[in-house]
Amino acid sequence: MEDIYEISMLLDFYGQLLTRRQYEILDLHYNNDYSLGEISELLGISRQGVHDTVKRAKASLYELEKKLGLVKRFSEQKARTRKLYEYFKQIEKESLSPTNRELLEKIESCFMDMTESL
Repeated sequence: MEDIYEISMLLDFYGQLLTRRQYEILDLHYNNDYSLGEISELLGISRQGVHDTVKRAKASLYELEKKLGLVKRFSEQKARTRKLYEYFKQIEKESLSPTNRELLEKIESCFMDMTESL
């Protein structure tokens, strides 16, 4: 079974490059947890049509990621940011001057904002 998170990430990054119908079907299936049968009823197409669209759209997403690598770069950047923040938290603030401690607290606040937005 493919990783639902992975497909959702690919859909977030590249979904607008799919056809409107492909995007709609993948969004219903992976982000809204609709079954293929439910999607076919909702859209008035056969279950096989939904299955084929899912298969083609996923292949397109994987091909886009293979060529562009945006999700991979995003994930790597997120991991580096978290690692950097962990190193940052190890600094002994008590040994710093009041001015440096204040600067460190501002930097920490910026790191928190950055990591939360990723």
